[in-house]
Amino acid sequence: MAKKRENKQFRIRTMNTISEHGIGALEKHGCLVGPDVDRPDGLLIRSANLHGAAFGPELLAIARAGAGYNNIPIEECAERGIVVFNSPGANAQAVKEQEIASFVMASRDIVGSIDWVRSIADRGDEIPALVEKGKSSFAGPELLGKTLGVIGLGAIGSLVANIALEFGMTVYGYDPFMSVRAAWQLSREVLHADDVDTIFETADYISINVPYTPETHHMLNDAAFAKMKTGVRIVNESRAEVVDDEAMTRALDCGKVAKYVTDFPNKTILKAPNVIAMPHLGACTPESEDRCAEMAAMELYDYLVNGNIKNSVNLPDATLSRMGVCRLCVLHRNVPRMITRILDFISDRNINVEHMINKPHGEYAYTIVDLGSEIGEDTAASIRAMSDVLRVRVLY
Repeated sequence: MAKKRENKQFRIRTMNTISEHGIGALEKHGCLVGPDVDRPDGLLIRSANLHGAAFGPELLAIARAGAGYNNIPIEECAERGIVVFNSPGANAQAVKEQEIASFVMASRDIVGSIDWVRSIADRGDEIPALVEKGKSSFAGPELLGKTLGVIGLGAIGSLVANIALEFGMTVYGYDPFMSVRAAWQLSREVLHADDVDTIFETADYISINVPYTPETHHMLNDAAFAKMKTGVRIVNESRAEVVDDEAMTRALDCGKVAKYVTDFPNKTILKAPNVIAMPHLGACTPESEDRCAEMAAMELYDYLVNGNIKNSVNLPDATLSRMGVCRLCVLHRNVPRMITRILDFISDRNINVEHMINKPHGEYAYTIVDLGSEIGEDTAASIRAMSDVLRVRVLY
């Protein structure tokens, strides 16, 4: 019979204003949650910059209430056995809706037209005639019949591709790393692009929805713009660094790009013509913030209590139903014979393995072993002292 699990009060520090949905989910399970919690087992954050932050030895995990994680030193955390979670898909509906608005703003000069109408507010009875005379300056093409290229078909990109079909657009999608889950969500009417050049060469509109990585850094550069149609319209809900802003400015200056809508303003792009820049509003809805906070909170709690990892950005995902008396969780380097060393050490002490899983992630790996009897701190310490082991936890 499995031993009753200990009811430890986990300590969670919040480093931004976090939705009560997330805080409440943790407090309901007995966690101590707040911005002043010291010696935290976990951090629950949004945009707090953790680069250069000091992490205590008791810190086990960081959960990001949102999809992006470039504010977290994920490699440093991996080396210290700190799991970093994000909440992919929780904000997808909110970002999709903003992209719909962005396509329309990229087509018609809605922002300019609103400013112009306000500028004639003191013209009194002349306003109706001025409106009829001036409206053509702000006209633009319909989405119907145009081609959209979606780069990145994750939780957001797949929704954008599907809704664009409803507008009567021809949609191409490119994502060499598309997950099975995203593939199931994607309409079969979305055309598969074998490479990103297909998007560049065929699209009237381009939607960027990839994570920012060394591989996606300046994905849109001078060479990419040279392949695009003249007058292409681009929407960026990815990250600023995916676009080379100097190259984008040149493309806007010469008319290669007719309009650039971005959620990531900076000093370079704000000086360029035909740019609509918003203050990172994509996920800023109360519903999205609630979903992101609750998802991040539950990922964090499941790891602290059960050792399960889901939606980690720096270490392997691995989940296992609980069996046995106690659970041994080992974060280690992905090297040969590591699993054998752990299991041999356990079996030499006449401890039965009830259930186990091992998952790799690049140079790291994670092993969960459910055991038929308790193990002492001396056993855990011996495994902890093995070469290539980053962190060991024993859960009851």
